Amino acid sequence: MNSSPEPSLIQIRPRQDTIHVSRGRTALCMGREGTIREESAREGLYVYGTRMLSRYRWLIERKEPQLSVASAVKQHSWLAYYYQAPPNCRDTDTHDCEPLQQTLELRVVRVVGEGMHEDVELTNHTRIATTVTLELEFNADFAARSEITRTRLQRGRLTRKWSCTANTADLVFQYEARHAYRHQGNRGVARIHRGITLHLEADGEPRYLGRRISFKITLEPHASWHACLHWTAEVGGNPLPLMAECNALFDGSDDWSRREDQFDSESASIHTPLENTLTSTARGVLWRAKKDLSALRLFDLDEGERNWKIAAGVPTYVAFFGRDSLTAARQASILTTSLMTGALSILAATQAFAVNDWRDAQPGRMLHEHHTDPVSVLNYTPHALYFGAFTPSVLYPILLDELWHWTGDRELVRPFLGPAIRALAWADEFSRDQSGFYKYQTRSEQGLKNQGWKDSFDCMVYPDGSQVQTPVGTCEMQGLAYAAKLSLAEVLSQFGRLEEAEKLDREAQQLRAQFNQTFWMEKEEFLAMALDNENHLVETIASEPGHCLLSGIVEPSRVERIAQRLLQPDMFSGWGIRTLSSAHPAYNPFAYHRGTVWPVENAAFVLAFGRCGLQEQMWTLGKAIFESAALFQNLRLPETFGGHQRDTLHPFPGLYEKADSPQAWSATAPVAVLQALLGLEPDAPSKTLFINPNLPEWLPEISLRNLQLGNARVTLRFSRNKNEETEYEIESMHGDLNVVREHRTWPTFARWRDRIQHEAKPVV
Repeated sequence: MNSSPEPSLIQIRPRQDTIHVSRGRTALCMGREGTIREESAREGLYVYGTRMLSRYRWLIERKEPQLSVASAVKQHSWLAYYYQAPPNCRDTDTHDCEPLQQTLELRVVRVVGEGMHEDVELTNHTRIATTVTLELEFNADFAARSEITRTRLQRGRLTRKWSCTANTADLVFQYEARHAYRHQGNRGVARIHRGITLHLEADGEPRYLGRRISFKITLEPHASWHACLHWTAEVGGNPLPLMAECNALFDGSDDWSRREDQFDSESASIHTPLENTLTSTARGVLWRAKKDLSALRLFDLDEGERNWKIAAGVPTYVAFFGRDSLTAARQASILTTSLMTGALSILAATQAFAVNDWRDAQPGRMLHEHHTDPVSVLNYTPHALYFGAFTPSVLYPILLDELWHWTGDRELVRPFLGPAIRALAWADEFSRDQSGFYKYQTRSEQGLKNQGWKDSFDCMVYPDGSQVQTPVGTCEMQGLAYAAKLSLAEVLSQFGRLEEAEKLDREAQQLRAQFNQTFWMEKEEFLAMALDNENHLVETIASEPGHCLLSGIVEPSRVERIAQRLLQPDMFSGWGIRTLSSAHPAYNPFAYHRGTVWPVENAAFVLAFGRCGLQEQMWTLGKAIFESAALFQNLRLPETFGGHQRDTLHPFPGLYEKADSPQAWSATAPVAVLQALLGLEPDAPSKTLFINPNLPEWLPEISLRNLQLGNARVTLRFSRNKNEETEYEIESMHGDLNVVREHRTWPTFARWRDRIQHEAKPVV
């Protein structure tokens, strides 16, 4: 891609165990959890070299909440998200006390100079009311840094004074020490006076317990409690100006901020030719994607140099997962076809041929996961070979069609036709019910309850937040089945099996008509998330309809309305589209599929927007994905991250603590975005590469080198001109290939006859 040195995993971070936030003579030194420990000389709130606060941490129900993510925002400001389950978590309808699924969120903002201002917000992201005790544990020792690990030399008088009204309180620490000194003719009595005062404003009356301040807080579902803490330092009996304000993560209106802004505007600045673009970020993110895919390779499953398999992610999912591998291979198609052949071959070899309820297997069903840990191999669980997912069986024909278009290789594709036919036959026989729609239902005592693309236990919710019981048919399942039938029809037609292709085509069109009649919600101008076990619509606003755009099942007149709904603030966080609307009662920005942002599905939406001709929407979401990647270490997108709204109070999202990183289908997400921006549509059988490039302002130039299509290789350079149009140049080509600029927008999955009959004309 680039002649510059390859980015490495090396990232130097000074003070690995300490976070420093500073301004003026104030330095807030915290451990990685955002706490201050008395025994650590590296930690404390230091003002004028004096440790004003020597112990500091927040407790919920006498326990430290789990840190999700924390970071300095500017040198003088810091933000952290913590979470913990409410004490009455078993009162929920799922009886689930997993804190990521039933979350109390503690958001802490600290801004320093001189002293510290702290904003604390406790939010109940559950659907139950709860009462908790929130405590601030603290101490002040007024030590010098050198005294903390050595013998303390000064012995002064420390006093504390507490006063409280209904919603405000003050705690004053005063420290005085004296020392009669005599050193080589220098003698006298020296005195020191240091102090720090806490002024507290909170909802409800706090209680003072020596080294703790506690709050008894009752929160209704999705309600928040807030407190402001002003820690004002005192030196020599004089309070210092606290140059810190409420929610001033970036800049405030204080005099110090004004002076900083003045310096910024008046001093010399340095620019690059690509100022205000994401070009360098995009290049780094795409490089990291390639390296992460290589790092996830399962070498023991290799079948030659161009047929290899990848693990789903590290550290939790170092195993083969069917849907993850199929999706990642599809998203990485402009990089290589090796992942396609790898995924298709191993799934063909492990395809079920008999009913096995414990493993959720039926004839033709494709594998969901294959684990090699002792518990699985010894069959304590069914996960050595477990088939409990709908998506692998319908993604298989779609990826087969993709492989055909990238290679045009009959001998490579032919062995996978039988498995693809059997996979769709499984879906029709075992997943489709009398309604004509596809649904899932586990048969295993240890099986997954939910088996669509979202597979967590509590991901399917009605508009009131209650759980949807299986069998369930999600909207994206219908779209995938539709796309799978058309994809397989196209490949079969190329092998002369026209009667089978015609049958699949008719079935696909019938499903499409029935789907648009059933799933559309006119009032919401959106698709329902699913059909429940009584064939009633689950009218929840969630991300599933975006997948339906990519599959092409949506009636054209509704496409733009769905895209616009996905980009409304309750769905689009600014970093990506959430899995569940933030207006939904079950929304939780930390929950696995109830509010987080998944790079893999956001990339699918970008690809859908591009193929549907929605250029502005494609640019908006594509930019968010690259900007999100820039936040994370090594420019590596994690499996998923928090759904917090991107604004001045939330300059970065929370982190799903259990997210894998690297993760295969997150690594390939930016690659799919690039394919959308360049409008690449391969057709190796006709030796044609269709392009429809639309580079945004934030990515004005990019080259794609050594792109392989069939037996040809090509290097293309794309650039945005002064008229905001994207031009392209063929820098090199080896082999027989036509590069055609196609201005007409194809449906995402055009009917196979249309694609066969389409005549491409090269642009002169």
